[in-house]
Amino acid sequence: MTDSTRLAHDTAMGAVTLNVADLDAMTRYYRDAVGLDVLDASGPRVVLGRRTPEGVREVMILVHTPELRHAGPREAGLFHTAILFDTKAALAAAVYSVAQKHPGTFTGSSDHFVSNAFYFDDPEGNGVELYWDRDRTQWSWVHGTIEMGTVYLDPNRFLQENLTEEGLAGPLPGDARVGHVHLSVGDTETAREFYVDRLGFDETISIPGQAVFVSAGGYHHHMAMNVWNSRGAGRRQQTLGLGRVDIEVPDADALGELGERLAHYGIETRDDGRTVELEDPWANRILVTVPGRG
Repeated sequence: MTDSTRLAHDTAMGAVTLNVADLDAMTRYYRDAVGLDVLDASGPRVVLGRRTPEGVREVMILVHTPELRHAGPREAGLFHTAILFDTKAALAAAVYSVAQKHPGTFTGSSDHFVSNAFYFDDPEGNGVELYWDRDRTQWSWVHGTIEMGTVYLDPNRFLQENLTEEGLAGPLPGDARVGHVHLSVGDTETAREFYVDRLGFDETISIPGQAVFVSAGGYHHHMAMNVWNSRGAGRRQQTLGLGRVDIEVPDADALGELGERLAHYGIETRDDGRTVELEDPWANRILVTVPGRG
């Protein structure tokens, strides 16, 4: 029996949409450096992702909006988009590619116990995390909280151990997806109320007054919200940077339950029976859909 107050167990993240000033430069970054395939390039919009034997997976959607201003450093919005690779070799190839093609954009690396992660800034200053997950059997939970840490991960040693000859030549084929999305928000209590109590994620970690991590189905986190750069921020105006976060639920029943729950809490949505679109308290746009029906 499902719990109608929570998002479905098989919920996953969909694509992240970015408003960009230089569409060509941003396309080159996510295609040539990160290694995503261009799935569609029509007019002012480029869709990048991966073609796999299981089908096409959208990861980044770039929308050319040069008339918009850059967001201020203290505003709410995107902290980073985290792209999940299916093997250490694929992660190493992507990290090496980005570091070679965009030197000076590396911002750090960590072993988080559940994952290995490398952090960069894209050409327009959007945070990017490239990561690989350890098997769930190696994760540790204590009283409903996932054990995650931030331990230094030597990028050179990681590359020495995992970069293959094929990976030296460029990003490797295989699966890559948006594993999680990390947002900058004004306060964590409001974020928890919205994303856990209303939207229906489960809280997996809380750093009181600083950050909250949430997921569905026992993942370490599908989304996180922090105030490290944005404490006290109000609602966003439309800017370059984050345009929309997509969330995928497994079926129409899960989508319908979400729509009913949001209506119960008086949250304004645009619900056409195929997608539910809404805004969080900082005007970050969220689109919830069923795969193949967006």
